[in-house]
Amino acid sequence: MEKNSHSWLESNTFHHSEFWDLLKLIEEKERKGLKVSLCIPTLNEEKTIGKEIIIFKSELMTRYPLLDEIAVVDSGSNDQTREVAASFGAEVYLASEILPEEGDRKGKGENLWKAIYQLKGDIIVYVDADITNIHPRFVYGLVGPLIYNDQVQYVKAFYDRPLAFSQGIRPSGGGRVTEILVRPLFSMFFPELSAVIQPLSGEYAVRRPVLERIPFPIGYGVETAHLLDVYREWGMDAFAQTDLDQRVHRNQTTIALGRMSFGILQTFLHRMERFGMIKELGELNQVYRHFEAQDRHYHLKERLIQEEERRPMIEVPAYQEKFSVTP
Repeated sequence: MEKNSHSWLESNTFHHSEFWDLLKLIEEKERKGLKVSLCIPTLNEEKTIGKEIIIFKSELMTRYPLLDEIAVVDSGSNDQTREVAASFGAEVYLASEILPEEGDRKGKGENLWKAIYQLKGDIIVYVDADITNIHPRFVYGLVGPLIYNDQVQYVKAFYDRPLAFSQGIRPSGGGRVTEILVRPLFSMFFPELSAVIQPLSGEYAVRRPVLERIPFPIGYGVETAHLLDVYREWGMDAFAQTDLDQRVHRNQTTIALGRMSFGILQTFLHRMERFGMIKELGELNQVYRHFEAQDRHYHLKERLIQEEERRPMIEVPAYQEKFSVTP
Protein backbone atom coordinates (compact mmCIF):
# COMPACT_ATOMS: atom_id res chain seq x y z
CA MET A 1 0.00 0.00 0.00
CA GLU A 2 1.35 3.43 -0.99
CA LYS A 3 2.31 5.89 1.71
CA ASN A 4 0.26 9.07 1.66
CA SER A 5 2.08 12.34 1.08
CA HIS A 6 2.47 13.19 4.76
CA SER A 7 3.99 9.88 5.80
CA TRP A 8 6.19 9.82 2.68
CA LEU A 9 7.55 13.24 3.59
CA GLU A 10 8.44 11.98 7.04
CA SER A 11 10.14 8.76 5.94
CA ASN A 12 11.68 9.68 2.58
CA THR A 13 12.91 13.26 3.11
CA PHE A 14 16.49 13.66 4.28
CA HIS A 15 19.05 16.33 5.07
CA HIS A 16 22.53 16.05 3.56
CA SER A 17 24.07 16.10 7.06
CA GLU A 18 22.65 12.61 7.64
CA PHE A 19 25.28 11.33 5.18
CA TRP A 20 28.28 13.37 6.32
CA ASP A 21 30.17 10.26 7.47
CA LEU A 22 31.74 9.47 4.12
CA LEU A 23 33.86 6.60 5.41
CA LYS A 24 30.73 4.82 6.60
CA LEU A 25 28.95 5.62 3.31
CA ILE A 26 31.86 4.27 1.27
CA GLU A 27 32.05 1.15 3.43
CA GLU A 28 28.38 0.40 2.71
CA LYS A 29 28.85 1.19 -0.98
CA GLU A 30 31.73 -1.27 -1.20
CA ARG A 31 29.89 -3.90 0.83
CA LYS A 32 27.07 -3.80 -1.73
CA GLY A 33 29.48 -3.77 -4.67
CA LEU A 34 28.12 -0.51 -6.11
CA LYS A 35 29.78 1.84 -8.58
CA VAL A 36 28.78 5.52 -8.61
CA SER A 37 29.17 7.80 -11.62
CA LEU A 38 28.82 11.59 -11.70
CA CYS A 39 27.53 13.17 -14.90
CA ILE A 40 27.75 16.94 -15.43
CA PRO A 41 25.84 18.00 -18.57
CA THR A 42 27.31 21.16 -20.10
CA LEU A 43 26.84 23.85 -22.70
CA ASN A 44 29.16 26.86 -22.45
CA GLU A 45 29.98 26.56 -18.74
CA GLU A 46 33.69 27.47 -18.74
CA LYS A 47 33.26 29.86 -15.79
CA THR A 48 31.98 27.28 -13.29
CA ILE A 49 32.89 23.79 -14.57
CA GLY A 50 36.49 23.89 -13.33
CA LYS A 51 35.55 24.59 -9.72
CA GLU A 52 32.98 21.79 -9.72
CA ILE A 53 35.46 19.23 -11.00
CA ILE A 54 38.22 20.34 -8.61
CA ILE A 55 35.93 19.96 -5.60
CA PHE A 56 34.31 16.68 -6.62
CA LYS A 57 37.56 15.04 -7.69
CA SER A 58 39.65 16.15 -4.72
CA GLU A 59 37.01 15.41 -2.08
CA LEU A 60 35.02 12.49 -3.53
CA MET A 61 37.65 10.58 -5.50
CA THR A 62 41.09 11.35 -4.05
CA ARG A 63 40.25 11.97 -0.40
CA TYR A 64 37.14 9.82 -0.10
CA PRO A 65 36.62 7.32 -2.96
CA LEU A 66 32.87 7.68 -3.23
CA LEU A 67 32.84 8.39 -6.98
CA ASP A 68 34.17 5.90 -9.51
CA GLU A 69 34.11 8.37 -12.39
CA ILE A 70 33.43 12.03 -13.13
CA ALA A 71 32.23 12.74 -16.64
CA VAL A 72 31.26 15.87 -18.53
CA VAL A 73 28.80 15.28 -21.37
CA ASP A 74 28.83 18.36 -23.57
CA SER A 75 26.27 19.58 -26.10
CA GLY A 76 28.85 21.27 -28.32
CA SER A 77 30.10 24.25 -26.33
CA ASN A 78 31.76 27.04 -28.30
CA ASP A 79 33.74 28.30 -25.30
CA GLN A 80 36.47 26.47 -23.35
CA THR A 81 34.16 24.21 -21.32
CA ARG A 82 35.56 20.92 -22.60
CA GLU A 83 39.18 22.06 -22.38
CA VAL A 84 38.78 23.33 -18.82
CA ALA A 85 36.99 20.16 -17.73
CA ALA A 86 39.65 17.91 -19.24
CA SER A 87 42.49 19.96 -17.73
CA PHE A 88 41.12 19.31 -14.24
CA GLY A 89 40.80 15.57 -14.77
CA ALA A 90 37.20 14.92 -15.84
CA GLU A 91 36.37 12.48 -18.59
CA VAL A 92 34.92 14.65 -21.35
CA TYR A 93 32.52 13.47 -24.05
CA LEU A 94 30.66 15.16 -26.86
CA ALA A 95 27.06 13.99 -26.82
CA SER A 96 27.09 13.87 -30.63
CA GLU A 97 29.88 11.26 -30.53
CA ILE A 98 28.07 8.91 -28.13
CA LEU A 99 25.88 6.36 -29.96
CA PRO A 100 26.34 8.17 -33.30
CA GLU A 101 24.07 5.64 -34.99
CA GLU A 102 21.21 7.04 -32.91
CA GLY A 103 21.74 10.53 -34.30
CA ASP A 104 22.32 13.82 -32.52
CA ARG A 105 19.73 16.01 -30.81
CA LYS A 106 20.25 19.26 -28.96
CA GLY A 107 19.10 19.54 -25.36
CA LYS A 108 20.08 18.71 -21.81
CA GLY A 109 17.94 15.57 -21.84
CA GLU A 110 20.03 14.24 -24.74
CA ASN A 111 23.17 14.51 -22.63
CA LEU A 112 21.52 12.79 -19.66
CA TRP A 113 20.23 9.96 -21.86
CA LYS A 114 23.53 9.31 -23.61
CA ALA A 115 25.33 9.31 -20.27
CA ILE A 116 23.46 6.10 -19.38
CA TYR A 117 25.29 4.35 -22.22
CA GLN A 118 28.66 6.03 -21.70
CA LEU A 119 29.04 5.75 -17.93
CA LYS A 120 29.54 2.55 -15.97
CA GLY A 121 27.90 3.28 -12.61
CA ASP A 122 25.15 1.29 -10.95
CA ILE A 123 24.07 4.72 -9.68
CA ILE A 124 24.32 7.84 -11.82
CA VAL A 125 24.15 11.23 -10.13
CA TYR A 126 23.44 14.26 -12.30
CA VAL A 127 24.62 17.72 -11.20
CA ASP A 128 24.17 20.92 -13.21
CA ALA A 129 27.31 22.79 -14.26
CA ASP A 130 26.32 26.34 -13.25
CA ILE A 131 26.35 26.05 -9.43
CA THR A 132 28.56 28.70 -7.88
CA ASN A 133 28.38 27.39 -4.29
CA ILE A 134 29.27 23.84 -5.26
CA HIS A 135 30.06 21.44 -2.38
CA PRO A 136 30.49 17.66 -2.01
CA ARG A 137 27.02 17.48 -0.42
CA PHE A 138 25.55 17.86 -3.91
CA VAL A 139 26.74 14.30 -4.51
CA TYR A 140 26.82 12.48 -1.17
CA GLY A 141 23.48 13.94 -0.11
CA LEU A 142 21.86 12.37 -3.15
CA VAL A 143 23.57 8.99 -3.31
CA GLY A 144 23.27 8.39 0.45
CA PRO A 145 19.62 7.25 0.43
CA LEU A 146 20.33 4.91 -2.50
CA ILE A 147 23.34 3.30 -0.84
CA TYR A 148 21.63 2.77 2.50
CA ASN A 149 18.11 1.90 1.32
CA ASP A 150 17.66 -0.70 -1.42
CA GLN A 151 14.01 0.27 -1.90
CA VAL A 152 14.84 3.84 -2.95
CA GLN A 153 15.41 4.20 -6.69
CA TYR A 154 15.38 7.92 -7.45
CA VAL A 155 16.57 10.79 -5.22
CA LYS A 156 15.78 14.44 -5.95
CA ALA A 157 17.53 17.48 -4.50
CA PHE A 158 15.81 20.46 -2.96
CA TYR A 159 17.31 23.62 -1.55
CA ASP A 160 16.82 27.27 -0.76
CA ARG A 161 17.43 29.84 -3.43
CA PRO A 162 19.07 33.16 -2.48
CA LEU A 163 15.87 35.19 -2.15
CA ALA A 164 14.77 37.43 0.70
CA PHE A 165 12.51 35.76 3.23
CA SER A 166 11.18 36.37 6.71
CA GLN A 167 13.62 35.77 9.55
CA GLY A 168 13.44 32.26 10.91
CA ILE A 169 11.24 30.90 8.12
CA ARG A 170 12.82 28.99 5.28
CA PRO A 171 11.11 29.08 1.90
CA SER A 172 9.71 25.61 1.31
CA GLY A 173 8.89 25.68 -2.38
CA GLY A 174 10.62 25.34 -5.70
CA GLY A 175 11.36 27.86 -8.40
CA ARG A 176 8.88 29.97 -10.28
CA VAL A 177 7.96 27.38 -12.92
CA THR A 178 7.46 24.75 -10.22
CA GLU A 179 5.08 26.86 -8.15
CA ILE A 180 3.14 28.42 -11.04
CA LEU A 181 2.88 25.41 -13.37
CA VAL A 182 4.14 22.04 -12.16
CA ARG A 183 2.87 21.99 -8.59
CA PRO A 184 -0.67 23.03 -9.63
CA LEU A 185 -0.68 20.27 -12.27
CA PHE A 186 0.61 17.68 -9.81
CA SER A 187 -1.84 18.82 -7.15
CA MET A 188 -4.74 18.38 -9.55
CA PHE A 189 -3.79 15.14 -11.32
CA PHE A 190 -1.04 13.43 -9.27
CA PRO A 191 -1.50 14.67 -5.68
CA GLU A 192 1.14 12.37 -4.17
CA LEU A 193 3.82 13.87 -6.43
CA SER A 194 3.13 17.31 -4.98
CA ALA A 195 5.11 16.11 -1.95
CA VAL A 196 8.26 16.42 -4.07
CA ILE A 197 9.48 19.81 -2.96
CA GLN A 198 11.46 20.77 -6.06
CA PRO A 199 10.42 18.52 -8.93
CA LEU A 200 12.42 20.50 -11.50
CA SER A 201 15.73 20.50 -9.65
CA GLY A 202 18.63 19.57 -11.91
CA GLU A 203 20.35 17.46 -9.29
CA TYR A 204 19.28 13.87 -8.77
CA ALA A 205 20.70 10.36 -8.40
CA VAL A 206 19.11 7.27 -9.93
CA ARG A 207 19.74 3.55 -10.12
CA ARG A 208 20.65 2.28 -13.58
CA PRO A 209 17.78 -0.26 -13.84
CA VAL A 210 15.35 2.68 -13.55
CA LEU A 211 17.21 5.07 -15.85
CA GLU A 212 17.49 2.52 -18.63
CA ARG A 213 13.75 1.81 -18.64
CA ILE A 214 12.30 5.31 -18.94
CA PRO A 215 12.12 7.57 -22.02
CA PHE A 216 13.98 10.90 -22.01
CA PRO A 217 12.57 14.12 -23.43
CA ILE A 218 15.59 15.93 -24.83
CA GLY A 219 14.38 19.36 -23.73
CA TYR A 220 12.65 21.14 -20.87
CA GLY A 221 10.32 18.29 -19.96
CA VAL A 222 12.89 15.71 -18.91
CA GLU A 223 12.57 16.13 -15.11
CA THR A 224 8.77 16.22 -15.21
CA ALA A 225 8.65 13.12 -17.40
CA HIS A 226 10.99 11.27 -15.05
CA LEU A 227 8.76 11.88 -12.05
CA LEU A 228 5.60 10.87 -13.86
CA ASP A 229 7.10 7.73 -15.41
CA VAL A 230 8.85 6.52 -12.27
CA TYR A 231 5.74 7.19 -10.20
CA ARG A 232 3.58 5.31 -12.69
CA GLU A 233 5.89 2.29 -12.79
CA TRP A 234 7.35 2.10 -9.26
CA GLY A 235 5.17 4.34 -7.05
CA MET A 236 6.09 6.92 -4.41
CA ASP A 237 8.16 4.47 -2.38
CA ALA A 238 10.77 4.58 -5.15
CA PHE A 239 11.44 8.27 -4.47
CA ALA A 240 13.39 10.12 -1.83
CA GLN A 241 14.51 13.74 -1.58
CA THR A 242 17.42 15.44 0.15
CA ASP A 243 17.72 18.97 1.49
CA LEU A 244 21.01 20.43 0.20
CA ASP A 245 20.52 23.74 2.07
CA GLN A 246 21.21 26.29 -0.65
CA ARG A 247 21.98 26.41 -4.36
CA VAL A 248 23.32 29.58 -5.98
CA HIS A 249 23.17 29.84 -9.75
CA ARG A 250 22.25 32.26 -12.50
CA ASN A 251 18.60 33.24 -12.76
CA GLN A 252 16.54 32.82 -15.90
CA THR A 253 14.57 35.62 -17.53
CA THR A 254 10.77 35.54 -17.47
CA ILE A 255 10.71 34.86 -21.22
CA ALA A 256 13.08 31.90 -20.76
CA LEU A 257 10.82 30.55 -18.01
CA GLY A 258 7.86 30.89 -20.38
CA ARG A 259 9.64 28.75 -22.97
CA MET A 260 10.46 26.21 -20.27
CA SER A 261 6.84 26.08 -19.14
CA PHE A 262 5.67 25.62 -22.72
CA GLY A 263 7.92 22.59 -23.18
CA ILE A 264 6.99 21.10 -19.80
CA LEU A 265 3.28 21.48 -20.58
CA GLN A 266 3.74 19.57 -23.85
CA THR A 267 5.42 16.73 -21.97
CA PHE A 268 2.78 16.69 -19.24
CA LEU A 269 -0.14 16.57 -21.67
CA HIS A 270 1.45 13.79 -23.69
CA ARG A 271 1.93 11.79 -20.49
CA MET A 272 -1.73 12.35 -19.60
CA GLU A 273 -2.71 10.96 -22.99
CA ARG A 274 -0.30 8.02 -22.66
CA PHE A 275 -1.73 7.18 -19.23
CA GLY A 276 -5.28 7.23 -20.61
CA MET A 277 -6.23 10.34 -18.61
CA ILE A 278 -6.89 12.39 -21.77
CA LYS A 279 -8.40 11.01 -24.95
CA GLU A 280 -7.75 12.29 -28.46
CA LEU A 281 -5.38 15.04 -27.46
CA GLY A 282 -4.56 15.69 -31.10
CA GLU A 283 -1.50 17.45 -32.45
CA LEU A 284 -0.25 20.18 -30.13
CA ASN A 285 0.99 23.52 -31.42
CA GLN A 286 4.75 23.69 -30.88
CA VAL A 287 5.34 27.40 -31.52
CA TYR A 288 5.77 29.52 -28.41
CA ARG A 289 4.79 33.18 -28.82
CA HIS A 290 5.71 36.20 -26.75
CA PHE A 291 5.95 39.95 -27.25
CA GLU A 292 8.72 42.48 -27.15
CA ALA A 293 7.99 46.20 -27.06
CA GLN A 294 10.18 49.07 -28.21
CA ASP A 295 8.63 52.48 -27.69
CA ARG A 296 5.15 51.96 -29.15
CA HIS A 297 6.13 49.19 -31.50
CA TYR A 298 5.15 45.66 -30.48
CA HIS A 299 6.89 42.67 -31.96
CA LEU A 300 5.48 39.14 -31.86
CA LYS A 301 8.31 36.67 -31.40
CA GLU A 302 7.91 33.01 -32.26
CA ARG A 303 10.08 30.06 -31.30
CA LEU A 304 9.60 26.40 -32.18
CA ILE A 305 9.84 24.19 -29.08
CA GLN A 306 9.55 20.48 -29.83
CA GLU A 307 9.65 18.09 -26.90
CA GLU A 308 11.08 15.15 -28.79
CA GLU A 309 11.78 12.05 -26.70
CA ARG A 310 14.46 9.41 -26.72
CA ARG A 311 13.26 5.83 -26.26
CA PRO A 312 14.27 3.92 -23.12
CA MET A 313 17.97 3.14 -23.35
CA ILE A 314 17.35 -0.56 -22.78
CA GLU A 315 15.74 -0.69 -26.23
CA VAL A 316 18.97 0.45 -27.93
CA PRO A 317 20.86 -2.56 -29.40
CA ALA A 318 24.33 -1.15 -28.62
CA TYR A 319 23.34 -0.68 -24.98
CA GLN A 320 21.96 -4.21 -24.74
CA GLU A 321 25.27 -5.54 -26.04
CA LYS A 322 27.48 -3.36 -23.85
CA PHE A 323 25.65 -4.10 -20.59
CA SER A 324 24.38 -7.61 -21.44
CA VAL A 325 20.74 -6.74 -20.80
CA THR A 326 17.46 -7.42 -22.59
CA PRO A 327 14.28 -5.30 -22.66
